Amino acid sequence: MRVLIVEDEKRLAATLADLLNREGYRTDICYDGTSGLDEALSDRYDLLILDVMLPGLDGFGVLQQLRKEGSPLPVLMLTARSDVADRVRGLDYGADYYLTKPFESQELLACVRLLLRRGSGESRPEDGIRFGDLQLEQGTFQLTCAQRSIRLSRKEYDLLELLMRSGQKVLTKEQLLVKVWGYDSEAEDNNVEVYISFLRRKLTHLGSRVRIKTLRMVGYCLEEVAE
Repeated sequence: MRVLIVEDEKRLAATLADLLNREGYRTDICYDGTSGLDEALSDRYDLLILDVMLPGLDGFGVLQQLRKEGSPLPVLMLTARSDVADRVRGLDYGADYYLTKPFESQELLACVRLLLRRGSGESRPEDGIRFGDLQLEQGTFQLTCAQRSIRLSRKEYDLLELLMRSGQKVLTKEQLLVKVWGYDSEAEDNNVEVYISFLRRKLTHLGSRVRIKTLRMVGYCLEEVAE
């Protein structure tokens, strides 16, 4: 899962990124509201952590414009403001949760998990991500099918997570490149093809009924074949 952090306090932004990275999330940071809004509208992220007091466009402005553009991106607002009116304003503008500084790391992580579950429609995060006979564990990168399991590399995990969350919805190579390798990466279509091949071998090794289907000139999706 990819998280965008929009926070002008560079030390705090780095701390948040380190905390989330240790939990298996991918993170990017923006230090002002204008660039943060551009990134948030790019459709590359699964969650936005947004500070209120930002240079240029403040957090409320970012949130208003984001919702005006029709973005459903879950937003967790962080602010030193504890006034009830400010919290109500943020929620009215479309924030999904409002966390006041200072906060505990575990509280932040719990909020992140909650909002990501809402966004993906998952109801039982403790069971991991499921598709067909597969279960993918966040944090351990463990992929399980029945009594067999195998540990994935980081890129394999990120790629399979996207496919499992999308299910039978087709993802293009461009979408996978941006989500897994990043917008500024020099990775090309061949990188996706190589890792798709790695995953197919591991699905075969596990004896899974799930297959990665290729739609020529379109992209990839998952399907479950009958026994």
